[in-house]
Amino acid sequence: MVDISDIRAAAERLAPVVRRTPLLESPFLNDLAGRRVLVKAECLQHTGSFKFRGAWSAISALDPETRARGVFAFSSGNHAQGVAYAAKLHGIPATILMPADAPKLKLANTAAYGAEVITYDRYSESREEIGARLAAERGLTLVRPYDEPMVIAGQGTVGLELAEQAAEAGVSAADVLVCTGGGGLASGVALALAAEAPGLRVRPAEPEGWNDWQVSLASGERTPAAGGRATLCDAIVTPAPGEITWPILSKLAGPGLAVSDDECLGAMAQAFERLKIVVEPGGAAALAAALHRGAEIEGDAVLVLATGGNVDRDVFLRALQTAAG
Repeated sequence: MVDISDIRAAAERLAPVVRRTPLLESPFLNDLAGRRVLVKAECLQHTGSFKFRGAWSAISALDPETRARGVFAFSSGNHAQGVAYAAKLHGIPATILMPADAPKLKLANTAAYGAEVITYDRYSESREEIGARLAAERGLTLVRPYDEPMVIAGQGTVGLELAEQAAEAGVSAADVLVCTGGGGLASGVALALAAEAPGLRVRPAEPEGWNDWQVSLASGERTPAAGGRATLCDAIVTPAPGEITWPILSKLAGPGLAVSDDECLGAMAQAFERLKIVVEPGGAAALAAALHRGAEIEGDAVLVLATGGNVDRDVFLRALQTAAG
C-alpha cells in the first residue's frame, strides 16, 4: 500500500516546512559502543519528534474540502502534537484523543497547538473504538499514528535523508536502530532505505515487556506484546505490530532489540552530555540498544534514530541523576 514513489511525493510536500535533522557523532559514544554510533536527531524536528512528518504528509494529501472539515487523531503524545501542529499550519481544526496519564508536557503542548484534547483511560478503554466513534460523529478525518499509508510515507522521508547522510559519513552497510511502537517510522525508513541504501538494515528497538516486534520477527507471526508492566517509554507502547506495517517489516527488517527503562535513562543522559540533545525515554531506546546490545549488532558502525524529545522535567532529571549515581 506504500512504496518509494509515495515517500518521494511526501518529501516534496514536506519540503517547504520540514527540518532536515542532523546526523550526530561523538567519540565518547563510539568508545562506549565499540563502534561508530551515528545519531539522527529527529528530536529536533518540529513538535519535538519525527511524527510531524507523517502528520503533514497525511493532512497535505487530503482533498481541500475534506481537509477543511478537520482531522482527528489518537496518540500518547508525539503523534498528537504532530497532527495538532500540522493542522494549525493548514488552518483546520484538530481533535486529539490522549491517555489521561500521558506526560503532562505532551498534553499541554497538544492543547497549545490549538487542538481540542479529549482524554481516556488507556488501560480500560479502546482508543480505536472511541476514535472511530468521535471521528464519525464529528465528520472528521481520522489520521492514524502508524497504520496509515500517507503517515508511513511521511515517516519514510527520514530514510531518504538518512541514506544521503550515511553516504556522506562513509557508511554504506550498517544496522539502523529505530525506536518502534506500531512500526510506522520503521516501515517508512525501511522502504526508503531498500530503494536508496540497500546496505542499511532497519532493526526495531523496544522496551522490555512491550517487545512485540522482537517476538514477532523472531517467530514469523504477528504476536501481541506481553505487556503487564509499566514503562517510561510511553511513546512506543503498542499492543501488537500494525496491520499495514507488519508485512513491510517482516520482509525488510532485521531482528528486534529490547532494552530496559534504566538503559533508556542512561542513554538519555549520554545523549545530553555527549550530543547536547534532549531525548525522551521512548526516543532513546535505539541509542540504549546501540550502547547495551552491542553483541547483537554487526559491523563497524551503527545508525540510530533519536525519535523524540518530549520529556517531562522530572523524568529528565531522573535520567541525569541515574547517570550521576
